[in-house]
Amino acid sequence: MTAPEELRAAVAAGALVAEDAHRPLLQAIVEVARAILGARASSIMLLDEAAGELVFEAVTGEGEDELVGRRLPATTGIAGWVAQSRQPLIVEDVTQDPRFDAEAARSTGYVPDGLMAVPLIHGDTVLGVLNVLDRPQRSRFSLAEMDLLELFAAQAATALHLLLQARRVQSVLAGAGDDLVAVARLAAALEGLDGARRDTATRLIAALEDLLRPAREAL
Repeated sequence: MTAPEELRAAVAAGALVAEDAHRPLLQAIVEVARAILGARASSIMLLDEAAGELVFEAVTGEGEDELVGRRLPATTGIAGWVAQSRQPLIVEDVTQDPRFDAEAARSTGYVPDGLMAVPLIHGDTVLGVLNVLDRPQRSRFSLAEMDLLELFAAQAATALHLLLQARRVQSVLAGAGDDLVAVARLAAALEGLDGARRDTATRLIAALEDLLRPAREAL
């Protein structure tokens, strides 16, 4: 797919949006999950396959001021197992689970006693993991609560997918030059049209891309 085609597809999918529009939703998901489940902390981690890492994207409770942006190896720890296996997991005592990586946990500044973790899946792609850690006033996580957390995970996966789309579009725009940026902005402005006006707008965008292509290919 050429850069103009990628821009047009992203805009049509509603991906040409600011990253700031999605972060509040991710944060709200972890905050509500933590409150409803009576947990000490909750987090959303993004799977960065290229780097082989899980990245904290939203955190509430323990570590919320330090962990956003922190990276951990994607193949270690319980979160790594959940991402690799695509399976949710309840662990009541992490010290008894061989998948638990104590060193990685200590690096975050908080070592939980128990946790629930579910994969964030959009389509066929694993995007990350939603974690809920510890619950001081309740002894055990239940399967019903796991089902509830999976509902939160579905919402988080959608928000994370949109966040990744926005980042990809921003990356394309950053290397596209002023001409493609202008086309993308025009496409975004015309996307709200419908019927014959939208068809006309689509042809206009295609014509602009064709007009700009020889100049770009000559660079």
